[in-house]
Amino acid sequence: MAEPQVGTTGRPQTMHVELGKVREFARAIKDDNPLYFDVSRAQREVGGVIPPPTFTQSLALWDDGGGRPPLGLDLRRLLHGEQEFEYVQPIHAGDVLTATSRVVNVFEKAGSRGGTMKFVVLESEFVNQHAAVVLRSRTTLIETGKVVKKD
Repeated sequence: MAEPQVGTTGRPQTMHVELGKVREFARAIKDDNPLYFDVSRAQREVGGVIPPPTFTQSLALWDDGGGRPPLGLDLRRLLHGEQEFEYVQPIHAGDVLTATSRVVNVFEKAGSRGGTMKFVVLESEFVNQHAAVVLRSRTTLIETGKVVKKD
């Protein structure tokens, strides 16, 4: 398998921030914040209904795999290490976002059970229909080291 390379990108993915999906997501995570449901209140307070902070992760449900850069990692040994969101501008119901993911860092560390762990940091940049960056999401993936058999 090819090694992950810094700078490699996936195909841009489009996400429609639909009011109904925002409400469904908020209900699914048991968050009753009125800014996710009450159109008139949200319009007065924040310019329109906003999605919960992790809503953009639902884009993965429609990604056929092309949105992820080729990583060449062994999925049987893959762990999700960390997730970070940096909101640059508000996202509102009705926005159309385009996300592009790229590899921003690759490094290795010795594993406590032997072998070497590989860390891959991905950054996804979300741009709205006005070409404004609204969100940067960073994900750290960890490929655990192969188990070292002791005789």
